[in-house]
Amino acid sequence: MIKFGTSGWRAVMGEEFTFQNVRIVVQAVANHLKRKFPGQHISVIINYDTRFLSERFALEAAKILSHNQIHVFMTDRDAPSQAQAYQLIKRKAQGGINFTGSFNPPEYNGLKFNTETGAPALPTVTDEIEKEIAFLQKDFAFCPFYPKTEFIEEIDLQKAYLSFIQRKIDFEAIQKSKMKIAVDLLYGTSREYLDEILEENQIPVEEIHGYIDPYFGGVLPSCTEENLGELKALVKDKKCHLGIATDADGDRFGVVDEEGKFIVQNLILALLLDYLVSKKKWKGGVARSVATTHLIDRIARKHGLPLYKTPVGFKYMADLFLRGKIIFGGEESACLAVKNHLPEKDGIFAGLLVAEMIAASEKSLSSLVRDLFQEYGKRVGAQKNIPIHEKREKKLRSLLKNPPARFGGREVKNIETIDGIKFDLEDDDWILLRFSGTEPIIRCYAEAETRKELTSMMKVCMEMLC
Repeated sequence: MIKFGTSGWRAVMGEEFTFQNVRIVVQAVANHLKRKFPGQHISVIINYDTRFLSERFALEAAKILSHNQIHVFMTDRDAPSQAQAYQLIKRKAQGGINFTGSFNPPEYNGLKFNTETGAPALPTVTDEIEKEIAFLQKDFAFCPFYPKTEFIEEIDLQKAYLSFIQRKIDFEAIQKSKMKIAVDLLYGTSREYLDEILEENQIPVEEIHGYIDPYFGGVLPSCTEENLGELKALVKDKKCHLGIATDADGDRFGVVDEEGKFIVQNLILALLLDYLVSKKKWKGGVARSVATTHLIDRIARKHGLPLYKTPVGFKYMADLFLRGKIIFGGEESACLAVKNHLPEKDGIFAGLLVAEMIAASEKSLSSLVRDLFQEYGKRVGAQKNIPIHEKREKKLRSLLKNPPARFGGREVKNIETIDGIKFDLEDDDWILLRFSGTEPIIRCYAEAETRKELTSMMKVCMEMLC
């Protein structure tokens, strides 16, 4: 069954993710758009990443849409997701289809749908598309051999996006700081985007993995510490002040400090929020997902800012952004939203904003982390992916229905069930269990003041599922 999860539909190529299923999903999107915009000229922007067959899937989607007399703006090369989002807004298109498996393993691919706002579609939209998919799966056999070329127009996403980013970052401050930046493009769509804008602003750059490899060098195209070993080594070897990485579709970020140490995304989000509200004096709502550090809560409390909590999935944060509720939103999975930017994740912008923060503070990144802990208290977090089977699934569903009043001998102060089950304990400690929306696993997240307490909490979590 084709389902849209946390971020689009993802599946293994050759199994569920096939050309026929792609045709069905694209036709379902076309039907949805024609119902939503009856009698109107409809246009869709199609984008794709560097995965095996992504460009072919994109071309197949263009064929289907062209036979529905929907105008297609087809990217001239693989491009970051946020560059497509910017074009959606700029061209006032009715939708965007992006072929990307994001940070999933190389054998996966995926299809993301963005609405006319530029934001990822909410479940109210994807539920409608899924109903249309179920109807079409009964007897859909349409397979056009040739596209209707009069409905297809090739466009360049790079120039407009880089021009947009140029206005959002204080490159002059970065340049004056004499900062040297290492970038790991992870064989993805950010090549000739992140590296190029730094070079255009005369900022010294050391670059790796700036070419296409559908196998992503044998690692997951994700900005986790275990995947950024080469970036850490590059920072130390070339004496860089900062290392920035982006994932396969460019919308998530990873950061390495001047000592070659990986800085977890939760800390980067907290640092950026503190920078924006303390140094730039921004005021307004702040959002985080249930799986994101409570350092966000502490910063919001100190500055008297309203806090919003969302399920996992950037689409929920984008909705708050579009409704003008927040000036900042963050997810632990390296997702960032800030006012006056885009209603889509942007790993390039996030990495550059970290560089601006370092330049403006005139401190190293490691010093900024120490200052953050001194001001708001140290937090230690962890995440574990637990393979799912029938017994574990039943255990988690039972916990959702009958949550305990105590966790590992500690009193549960509050229980949140907006996405899985989260136990809030004293001192801002917490633990979360939820079904993944992209893979057949249970995700366990936790945060505590000490590593010892964190280890204990994770152990109790595993015992609850066994």
